[in-house]
Amino acid sequence: MTMDAMSINEAEPLRSAAPLKTVAEFFSGIGLMRMGLERQGWEVVFANDIDEQKCAIYRGHFADAEDHLLEGDIHEIDPTAVPSVTLATASFPCNDLSLAGARKGLAGSHSSAFWGFIRILERLERGKPPIVLLENVTGFLTSNRGSDLQQALAALNELGYGVDAFILDAARFVPQSRQRLFVVGSLDKPMRVDSVKEQFQFFQSDARPRALAEFILSHENIRWNIRALPSQPRRADSLSSILEDLPEVSSYWWSKERAQYLLDQMSPRHRAIADKMICDRQLAYGTIFRRVRNGKTMAELRTDGVAGCLRTPRGGSGRQILFKAGEGRYAARLLTPTECARLMGAEGFIVDAPLNQALFGFGDAVCVPVIEWIAVNYLNPVANELMR
Repeated sequence: MTMDAMSINEAEPLRSAAPLKTVAEFFSGIGLMRMGLERQGWEVVFANDIDEQKCAIYRGHFADAEDHLLEGDIHEIDPTAVPSVTLATASFPCNDLSLAGARKGLAGSHSSAFWGFIRILERLERGKPPIVLLENVTGFLTSNRGSDLQQALAALNELGYGVDAFILDAARFVPQSRQRLFVVGSLDKPMRVDSVKEQFQFFQSDARPRALAEFILSHENIRWNIRALPSQPRRADSLSSILEDLPEVSSYWWSKERAQYLLDQMSPRHRAIADKMICDRQLAYGTIFRRVRNGKTMAELRTDGVAGCLRTPRGGSGRQILFKAGEGRYAARLLTPTECARLMGAEGFIVDAPLNQALFGFGDAVCVPVIEWIAVNYLNPVANELMR
């Protein structure tokens, strides 16, 4: 019987294949957290997601998915189905932590799935993983005036974890603007906040901007375990480097009428930028999102060589549009699944799914090289310390 065909509560316990650098991946989505960790020596031995379509994409890429992927609601998982691992990751839903979700926070119907993760950590029979990694939007920092993040950190504290937090932007790794907040919990001796203040390196890394640093220093009730981090790298690639060379007859390209309608949705400022691109002697690329401004749909053009943040295309509003212009011509189309994979640092990821399903999967995923950076600069050193 395959894992997805099995009742969640009837799933047999899975055994970890190795005592160190093994991972239980919750809210696994299409598996980009796994891809980043595996590139740096980690092995995913358990994965879970509630979304049927994301699980289908996960199975389409990872040949061993049936061995460890458990499809279903995290609130219904039997903790005995989770093997003993070194690391548990949770990229729990961000819907209620953003403005789009009306800031319902961890009490919202989606983001409350975080408490399902905590429940599993509490009830693991074979011991809690020594490391946990949370990932979410930066709105987590300010959701309900910071109380949501404080609650989450306090919950990890109660389970014995000292906590750390940092913010990374995918734009430092790939040509996509995508800031995310990460929290690491470790079963290690926590440090006092006043000792954090004495460490100059705490302020040296751009991974902890002022707003986050102030949150850390103002929450002395939280048991912190802050580690020094290097600066984020400097990206070398631009948007044009990840684009597929699609012929003009490709079905991806929009009709002239549809492309003209897109131009007509631009504000005078954005239209002037587009017209300049069209008149230029060289081809150039930009990306466009449609947004509602004052009750009217507007097309906003970005031309700095970085794509906007990939999003989940609910109702078509989150789909990012590529704008190509120069030599007196212009054209428009949606980004392809291959281009989305490249923007997430997941070159070679296999996607055999309809366009919207693929865009939904990548829009809800993590950026692979960002996860690699965390593994190299944080998770691997902590795992090595555990080994010693």
